[in-house]
Amino acid sequence: MIRILFGVVLGVILVPVAAFTWLRFGQVPVAVADKPFPQEGLIAHIPLEERIDREMVKTPPIQPDETSLVAGARIYGEQCAVCHGFYGKPAPIGKNMFPEAPPLWEKHHNGQVVGVSDDPPGETYWKVANGMRLSGMPSFKPILSENEMWQVSILLANADKPLPPDALAFVSGNPSATAAPPATPAPPTPGTGAPH
Repeated sequence: MIRILFGVVLGVILVPVAAFTWLRFGQVPVAVADKPFPQEGLIAHIPLEERIDREMVKTPPIQPDETSLVAGARIYGEQCAVCHGFYGKPAPIGKNMFPEAPPLWEKHHNGQVVGVSDDPPGETYWKVANGMRLSGMPSFKPILSENEMWQVSILLANADKPLPPDALAFVSGNPSATAAPPATPAPPTPGTGAPH
């Protein structure tokens, strides 16, 4: 009995000391280029998915109409494209993150799903609003309004569908294409122009 108790006490002390020693002096993978821990993705993925399922809003408060899609595309171009890329233009920064930031305008390997268009808008909204630890994904609550976060989430849920031309211009990284051409001044009416 004393040996068992000694073994338990030794294990309770030895395991934390060994873990601390490894964290302090070992080769812990902390750089992006390091090999991940065994099962690191699984360990991080399970609690994230459980929390999102528990907290996400099931019914979005806005619909994917032209106004919300164009607004979401503008926000995407300003806030998201630096990591997630534009349509047809992957982001170099996103490829050098760990985990890699998903390219949100590319089709998946099966050729059907674009970006996160297979996720419910509420899941994307949760990720935009709250961010994700250890991924580089920030929380946009301090930056965007609730409506703006929904607009970009609705846009990404519809990334596999045809978009309005103005929205497509923003997600292609060409927002100047949406600008109205400058108005051509009307010729002055005879007798009303400024004197020369």
